[in-house]
Amino acid sequence: MQCARHPKTETELACGRCETPICPRCAVWTDVGTRCPACAPRRPLPQFQVGPIWLLRGALAALVSGAALGAAWWLIVPGRLGLLGILLALLLGYAIAESVSWATNRKAGTALQVVAAAGVAVAYVTRNLLAGEAAFPADDFFGYVVLIVAAVVAIGRLRY
Repeated sequence: MQCARHPKTETELACGRCETPICPRCAVWTDVGTRCPACAPRRPLPQFQVGPIWLLRGALAALVSGAALGAAWWLIVPGRLGLLGILLALLLGYAIAESVSWATNRKAGTALQVVAAAGVAVAYVTRNLLAGEAAFPADDFFGYVVLIVAAVVAIGRLRY
Protein backbone atom coordinates (compact mmCIF):
# COMPACT_ATOMS: atom_id res chain seq x y z
CA MET A 1 0.00 0.00 0.00
CA GLN A 2 1.28 3.51 -0.84
CA CYS A 3 0.79 6.62 1.29
CA ALA A 4 -1.89 8.94 -0.15
CA ARG A 5 0.25 12.05 0.44
CA HIS A 6 3.66 10.49 -0.28
CA PRO A 7 3.15 8.05 -3.19
CA LYS A 8 6.74 6.79 -3.09
CA THR A 9 6.41 5.69 0.55
CA GLU A 10 5.32 2.14 1.32
CA THR A 11 3.07 1.87 4.38
CA GLU A 12 0.85 -0.52 6.29
CA LEU A 13 -0.79 2.28 8.30
CA ALA A 14 -4.25 3.64 7.55
CA CYS A 15 -6.38 6.41 9.01
CA GLY A 16 -8.60 5.07 11.77
CA ARG A 17 -11.55 7.06 10.46
CA CYS A 18 -11.51 7.11 6.65
CA GLU A 19 -9.07 4.22 6.00
CA THR A 20 -6.81 6.41 3.81
CA PRO A 21 -3.27 4.95 3.65
CA ILE A 22 -0.86 7.19 5.58
CA CYS A 23 2.83 7.01 6.41
CA PRO A 24 4.37 7.92 9.79
CA ARG A 25 5.43 11.33 8.42
CA CYS A 26 1.88 12.48 7.75
CA ALA A 27 0.09 10.51 10.49
CA VAL A 28 -1.45 12.51 13.33
CA TRP A 29 -1.39 10.57 16.60
CA THR A 30 -4.57 11.13 18.60
CA ASP A 31 -6.02 9.62 21.74
CA VAL A 32 -8.14 7.26 19.59
CA GLY A 33 -5.41 6.16 17.18
CA THR A 34 -3.76 7.49 14.06
CA ARG A 35 -5.62 9.80 11.72
CA CYS A 36 -4.81 11.43 8.42
CA PRO A 37 -4.35 15.22 8.51
CA ALA A 38 -7.86 15.72 7.06
CA CYS A 39 -9.56 13.69 9.83
CA ALA A 40 -7.38 14.79 12.74
CA PRO A 41 -8.91 17.14 15.31
CA ARG A 42 -8.21 20.79 14.58
CA ARG A 43 -7.55 21.85 18.16
CA PRO A 44 -5.71 20.25 21.06
CA LEU A 45 -7.48 18.31 23.77
CA PRO A 46 -8.91 20.39 26.64
CA GLN A 47 -6.33 18.89 28.98
CA PHE A 48 -3.60 20.72 27.06
CA GLN A 49 -5.40 24.07 26.65
CA VAL A 50 -3.89 26.22 29.38
CA GLY A 51 -5.37 29.71 29.41
CA PRO A 52 -4.16 32.66 31.48
CA ILE A 53 -6.44 31.88 34.44
CA TRP A 54 -5.21 28.27 34.63
CA LEU A 55 -1.63 29.47 34.30
CA LEU A 56 -2.12 31.95 37.14
CA ARG A 57 -3.67 29.26 39.33
CA GLY A 58 -0.75 26.95 38.58
CA ALA A 59 1.78 29.68 39.33
CA LEU A 60 0.14 30.45 42.67
CA ALA A 61 0.08 26.75 43.57
CA ALA A 62 3.77 26.41 42.63
CA LEU A 63 4.70 29.48 44.66
CA VAL A 64 2.78 28.43 47.78
CA SER A 65 3.78 24.76 47.66
CA GLY A 66 7.39 25.66 46.82
CA ALA A 67 7.64 28.03 49.77
CA ALA A 68 5.95 25.57 52.15
CA LEU A 69 8.05 22.62 51.01
CA GLY A 70 11.22 24.73 51.15
CA ALA A 71 10.42 25.62 54.76
CA ALA A 72 9.69 21.96 55.55
CA TRP A 73 12.97 20.98 53.88
CA TRP A 74 14.82 23.44 56.13
CA LEU A 75 13.04 22.18 59.27
CA ILE A 76 13.41 18.46 58.57
CA VAL A 77 16.94 18.46 57.15
CA PRO A 78 18.66 21.60 58.51
CA GLY A 79 22.14 20.87 57.15
CA ARG A 80 23.61 19.69 53.89
CA LEU A 81 22.00 16.59 52.42
CA GLY A 82 24.49 14.39 50.69
CA LEU A 83 23.04 11.55 48.66
CA LEU A 84 19.89 11.41 50.79
CA GLY A 85 18.88 14.46 48.80
CA ILE A 86 17.97 12.33 45.78
CA LEU A 87 15.04 10.83 47.69
CA LEU A 88 14.06 14.29 48.87
CA ALA A 89 14.28 15.57 45.29
CA LEU A 90 11.89 12.89 44.05
CA LEU A 91 9.36 13.79 46.73
CA LEU A 92 9.83 17.53 46.30
CA GLY A 93 9.43 17.51 42.51
CA TYR A 94 6.40 15.24 42.60
CA ALA A 95 4.68 17.21 45.36
CA ILE A 96 5.09 20.56 43.61
CA ALA A 97 3.97 19.17 40.24
CA GLU A 98 0.99 17.50 41.88
CA SER A 99 -0.07 20.78 43.51
CA VAL A 100 0.17 22.55 40.14
CA SER A 101 -1.79 19.75 38.48
CA TRP A 102 -4.46 19.83 41.17
CA ALA A 103 -4.81 23.63 41.00
CA THR A 104 -5.21 23.55 37.22
CA ASN A 105 -7.79 20.77 37.13
CA ARG A 106 -5.24 18.17 35.92
CA LYS A 107 -4.07 20.16 32.93
CA ALA A 108 -0.61 19.59 31.46
CA GLY A 109 1.71 21.28 29.02
CA THR A 110 4.92 23.18 28.54
CA ALA A 111 3.80 26.32 30.36
CA LEU A 112 2.83 24.34 33.45
CA GLN A 113 6.12 22.44 33.29
CA VAL A 114 7.99 25.75 33.50
CA VAL A 115 5.76 26.86 36.38
CA ALA A 116 6.45 23.64 38.31
CA ALA A 117 10.21 23.94 37.74
CA ALA A 118 10.01 27.51 39.06
CA GLY A 119 8.20 26.16 42.12
CA VAL A 120 11.12 23.81 42.74
CA ALA A 121 13.49 26.78 42.52
CA VAL A 122 11.31 28.64 45.04
CA ALA A 123 11.62 25.69 47.43
CA TYR A 124 15.41 25.68 47.05
CA VAL A 125 15.73 29.43 47.58
CA THR A 126 13.36 29.34 50.58
CA ARG A 127 15.41 26.59 52.21
CA ASN A 128 18.65 28.50 51.66
CA LEU A 129 17.33 31.82 52.93
CA LEU A 130 15.87 30.22 56.06
CA ALA A 131 19.23 28.55 56.67
CA GLY A 132 20.93 31.96 56.53
CA GLU A 133 22.79 31.28 53.29
CA ALA A 134 22.80 33.00 49.94
CA ALA A 135 19.86 32.19 47.65
CA PHE A 136 22.15 30.20 45.33
CA PRO A 137 25.33 29.33 47.27
CA ALA A 138 28.41 28.42 45.24
CA ASP A 139 29.46 25.41 47.37
CA ASP A 140 26.16 23.48 47.55
CA PHE A 141 26.78 20.68 45.05
CA PHE A 142 24.21 18.26 46.45
CA GLY A 143 21.68 21.08 46.77
CA TYR A 144 22.01 21.73 43.06
CA VAL A 145 21.65 18.00 42.36
CA VAL A 146 18.42 18.04 44.38
CA LEU A 147 17.28 21.13 42.48
CA ILE A 148 17.90 19.55 39.07
CA VAL A 149 16.43 16.14 39.91
CA ALA A 150 13.33 17.71 41.49
CA ALA A 151 12.83 19.95 38.45
CA VAL A 152 13.12 16.95 36.11
CA VAL A 153 10.57 15.02 38.18
CA ALA A 154 8.19 18.01 38.22
CA ILE A 155 8.52 18.51 34.47
CA GLY A 156 8.01 14.81 33.81
CA ARG A 157 4.87 14.76 35.93
CA LEU A 158 3.26 17.48 33.78
CA ARG A 159 4.35 16.26 30.36
CA TYR A 160 2.00 15.73 27.44
